[in-house]
Amino acid sequence: MKRYGVIMAGGGGTRFWPLSRKARPKQFLNLTGKDIMVNETIDRLSGCVEKEDIFIVTNVSQAEVTLQETKGRILTDHVLAEPAARNTSACIGYAAMEILRKYGDGIMCILPSDAYIQKVDVYQDVIERAIRTAEETDSLVTIGITPTFPSTGYGYIKRSRQKEAAYYPVEEFVEKPDRETAVQYLADGNYLWNSGMFIWKASTILKKFEKLLPDIYECLTKIGDAMGTEREKAVLNEVYPVIPKISVDYGIMERSDDVVVLEGDFGWNDVGSYDALEVLYPSDEEGNLRYGECSLIDTKNCICYAKNRMIAAIGLEDMIVVETADAVLVCPKNRAQDVKKITEILEKNGKDEYL
Repeated sequence: MKRYGVIMAGGGGTRFWPLSRKARPKQFLNLTGKDIMVNETIDRLSGCVEKEDIFIVTNVSQAEVTLQETKGRILTDHVLAEPAARNTSACIGYAAMEILRKYGDGIMCILPSDAYIQKVDVYQDVIERAIRTAEETDSLVTIGITPTFPSTGYGYIKRSRQKEAAYYPVEEFVEKPDRETAVQYLADGNYLWNSGMFIWKASTILKKFEKLLPDIYECLTKIGDAMGTEREKAVLNEVYPVIPKISVDYGIMERSDDVVVLEGDFGWNDVGSYDALEVLYPSDEEGNLRYGECSLIDTKNCICYAKNRMIAAIGLEDMIVVETADAVLVCPKNRAQDVKKITEILEKNGKDEYL
C-alpha cells in the first residue's frame, strides 16, 4: 500500500525561548549539531517513506521558512499551511483529506518535527512494523516509548499484558502523572511513554472523524470538496479558522477501542525543554553542559548555552543560562517547563520584538 509521511511542524517551541522565536521556532534550530530538527525528521523517515511522499503541516506564518529550510528534501506543494492553529485533530485531518483527495489512500506516518532519535536503524524498524500493522489490521497504531525513568513530563500509554503479533492493544491513555504515580507505572512494566507518533490509513482516520468528531469532519469535507479547484485557498481560509480545537489524543485516540501500540526503544527524547539538552551533549566533570564560550567557577550541574557572547558564572548549581543577541534566560533547572510563561508575559506586555 502507498506510504505517506506527515510531519507536524506548526509549534512555537516556547519552552526553548529565547533560542526559539515565532519567526524561527524550535523545529528550525540545530540542537544536535547535525542539522535543524525538521530536516533530521525528514531524513529519518525517508528510510521508510519516499521523500516525494512526505508532507509537512505548518502554520501559515512559518510556511516560507519551512520551504526555504527543507528545499531539496520535499516537494514545495507538500508544505501544507494552516491559516490558523487548531490543534492536532485539524492538522492531521487536513493532511488526511489532502492525501485521500489528491493522491489516493495509503498509510500515513504522522510524526512530530522536533524529536531526537538516537538509534535510527531501530526506529526505522519499528516504523516498518507499525506500517505493516496498520495495513493488516486497519487499526489506529501508535508508538510507545520504553520508559527509562519515572517521568512526570510525559503522558503514558497503558498497554494490554497480552501481546498480539507485533503489537499490544491499548487499554488506556494517561495524562502526565505525579512522581509517585510515575514510579508505580515504571514498576508495573505495562506503561509506555506517549511519543505522539501515529500510523494509520488516511481513509481509516477520516472515518473516525466522521464518527467521533462530526463537526470537524464537516469542515474537512468542505475543504476537501474545494481541493483542486480555484476556490481551494479561499475555502481553506474561510473554514479552517472555525474548526473546533481539540487534540487527536482527546478527540479520537482515547475514544476508540481499536488502538494498538508498538513498543519503541530507540533512544527517543521529545526535546521539550532545556533540560533535554543533557541528552544531546556531554557534561564536564562538574556536571555542566557547556555550549559556546563559557567560563565557570564553582559551578555544578548547570546548562550554559552561549550563542553570541561569553557566559561567566560563579557559584551556580542546577541552573539554566541561555544567551542570545537580544535576550538572556536564567532559571533553575527544575523550572525548565515554566520558560513558556515568559513568552506569555512578553506577549501580554506587547514585547513582540522579543517573540
